[in-house]
Amino acid sequence: MTPHPLLARRGSVLGCVSAAVLSLAVGCTSVSDGPGLPSASSSGRATSPESPSAPRADAEKRLGRQVRETLGTADLGANEPRFVEAGLERVGDGSHSEPELNRGSSYEVAVVCAGSGRITLSIALKSPVRRTVSCDGVPFSQELAASSGKVRIDTAALPGATGMVGWRVDRAEG
Repeated sequence: MTPHPLLARRGSVLGCVSAAVLSLAVGCTSVSDGPGLPSASSSGRATSPESPSAPRADAEKRLGRQVRETLGTADLGANEPRFVEAGLERVGDGSHSEPELNRGSSYEVAVVCAGSGRITLSIALKSPVRRTVSCDGVPFSQELAASSGKVRIDTAALPGATGMVGWRVDRAEG
């Protein structure tokens, strides 16, 4: 007995679909040995030998090191009696800090942005400070008197800005 023509064609179509699915499944989990071609990770996902984020991570490390060296926080020791706080963030993430300060005391805030573009710096005081700072690696310093126990220091990237931003708060010499 011969199968109905539609059933015979249907079996042929299912066979082709099954073969296509099988080849896709095998192709997605195979490991490539070719230079510069993606290879499978232990999870079976394709990974590129040179991740596009690798140059970005290298640049961030380099710019972060530049910011820390400029602020003098790269090798900060316990023998820094004036030091209050320091930090480092990606420009795009912004930075937000609220250091505890002694009311009536004077402080110096230094901010360095390294990369490209510009950021806004806001220091919430009795008389707020708001400045645009270039990401050229040149430090911006602001003296301030703490009128309350806390001061809020924020940075935000302007459109197109990239790099690293760092800050340092020290008690003023006096």
